[in-house]
Amino acid sequence: MPFIRYLADLSVTPNCGRYKMRAGIYNPYLDTLGGGERYTLAVAATLVSVGYDVDLESKDPQILAKLAQRFGVDTRGMRVVESINRGSGYEVCFWLSDGSIPRLMARNNILHFQRPFWNVDGKSLLNRMKFFRINSVVVNSKFTKKWIDREFPKESIVIYPPVDVAAFRPKKKENIILYVGRFSRLEQSKRQDILIESFKKLYDRGLKEWKLVLAGGVEVGVGDWLSQLKESAKTYPIKIMESPDFGELKQLYGKTKIFWSAAGFGVDENRQPNKVEHFGISVVEAMAAGAVPIAYAAGGHKEIIEDGKNGYLWTKESDFRGFTRKLANDPKLMKQLARQAQSDAQKYGYERFKKEFFALL
Repeated sequence: MPFIRYLADLSVTPNCGRYKMRAGIYNPYLDTLGGGERYTLAVAATLVSVGYDVDLESKDPQILAKLAQRFGVDTRGMRVVESINRGSGYEVCFWLSDGSIPRLMARNNILHFQRPFWNVDGKSLLNRMKFFRINSVVVNSKFTKKWIDREFPKESIVIYPPVDVAAFRPKKKENIILYVGRFSRLEQSKRQDILIESFKKLYDRGLKEWKLVLAGGVEVGVGDWLSQLKESAKTYPIKIMESPDFGELKQLYGKTKIFWSAAGFGVDENRQPNKVEHFGISVVEAMAAGAVPIAYAAGGHKEIIEDGKNGYLWTKESDFRGFTRKLANDPKLMKQLARQAQSDAQKYGYERFKKEFFALL
């Protein structure tokens, strides 16, 4: 047996003697700087923390700097390479799937699905053969798991996305309603238009002391959507923040009282599961900062929010506005739900993620 292989097999610890373990990571959507990219960066940080050198495949040499600025994650121990060669030469390969199944070649291959896929011939003979080389299939929610386990031959493991709950803390609260999500309409529209129209109706009917803030990335898939939203928001206390950095988001979450989401509104999640929120990282961030979430009852939202206890789930626009008025007019209820939301957010912290992900290694 070659000496390097002997060292690698000698211990379950990732670093043994002088031999440095290597991990390769592939995510075809890194430039979108969204939830899946935050998940990917958390995987990279976890691997670095236990002694791996981590390579991320990307054509953009500045992608690590962009990810660090957006998500506030230390990227030391990571580097960008043009190709990880499907994991060849690496001890660990973490691969985010676009629905296809790659032929991975690392010693430990982890395939990740960030969203549902169906009707992609997932159990074909060729795919079954490729799955022999895949050690673990990881998904970001029970909602995603339901679809992935139907489509592919290997049962998936739910590891919820990590949220830096320690970084998001309540500050002096203001009458702010917030939504954080990409201004993209590529596949999954976040429905900021519904939020704007709902706020305008609430404002016109007496909610004069409040303002709405919509924050999110504008790197891809925006088109003329952003200009349409800005036009619709004119003359109302509605602020649109384009691609805020991590520090700005922390401040904003801390001052916010109510967090809104209409992601998935108007979609039948049983027919188009890709168009609803697959988890909802920004919901958890808001909860950690003591904001009460009011989110559309679809997809991953239903795993995070316990209706009436740490926030509200809605299906009708009238209920959406009704829950908002109820909270705005009842400070005691607001405080009660906010405390519970902050407490419930703690289970999504980084330490939990690191423990669950390290078990795969």
